Amino acid sequence: MTDPTSTPTRFGLDAVARPGGGFAMLAVDQREAMRAMFAEHQEAPVTDERLRDFKVAATRILTPHASAVLVDKQFAFDAVVDAQAVAPSCGLIAAADHFVAGNGEFVTAVEIDRGVDPAAVREQGAVAMKLLVIHRPDEPAAARVAMVEEFVERCRVAGLVSIIEPVAKAPRGGGEWDWDGCVVEAARELGSLGADLYKAEVPRKGEGAEDDIRRACAQITEAVSSPWVVLSSGVPAELFPRAVELACREGASGFLAGRAVWASVIGSDDVERDLHEVSVPRLQHLAGIVDGLVRR
Repeated sequence: MTDPTSTPTRFGLDAVARPGGGFAMLAVDQREAMRAMFAEHQEAPVTDERLRDFKVAATRILTPHASAVLVDKQFAFDAVVDAQAVAPSCGLIAAADHFVAGNGEFVTAVEIDRGVDPAAVREQGAVAMKLLVIHRPDEPAAARVAMVEEFVERCRVAGLVSIIEPVAKAPRGGGEWDWDGCVVEAARELGSLGADLYKAEVPRKGEGAEDDIRRACAQITEAVSSPWVVLSSGVPAELFPRAVELACREGASGFLAGRAVWASVIGSDDVERDLHEVSVPRLQHLAGIVDGLVRR
């Protein structure tokens, strides 16, 4: 007989959700991409400390208004935990992906980060882990599927919520390709492999005709067996609230986003002031959209 005490208590989606059942989640797990954002506003090299301090401040100021926060182990997870920066009402998500740079991209490939131990981050307070997955139309599905299945099992054994984030990228071989088609194909390929939550790019990058965006969102809903949310990368910040609304009207359950909330305060002469005065209202507005459209 299996010792019942050997199996950790399993966290459910309530640990990263709003009281009404939707998701209004904050991402501060950007790595070299965030360094590049800071570099646009200063001549001196952007230090790891600069990134860490921003992530801790954003977590402390914004998480009272978020249902969960996603933090990377590379720069900030330990610092966020040590600073007790996560609001008690907010779930903590550990990024469990190792980004491989190359070919002019900050992320050209992704591996499971073996240095992120599920049991250890759970002990530090995490209720979930997230894995980015690169979907290229000219690369075989088998490796992506196997990585997602392994990640989901690692989360399951540790009692953590599993979140996958497929991102469409151009074929390595070049040539014409259909980005929107790839976003939907990724959902069909990876959306029923057991992950508890699916994080999708916004069709049409939030631009274009409402009917086109809604049609593609409906296709994602049909393809994914779990609840799903949208991310904000690639979507103009002023269009992201509309994107969240359209996605939720077609079956999405909220968002897990960073840039649309805090990117504009990078380079400010008073970052903490602007996180309070600019980013908090944006996050509250987005959360209000989710609360108004998503019910259990």
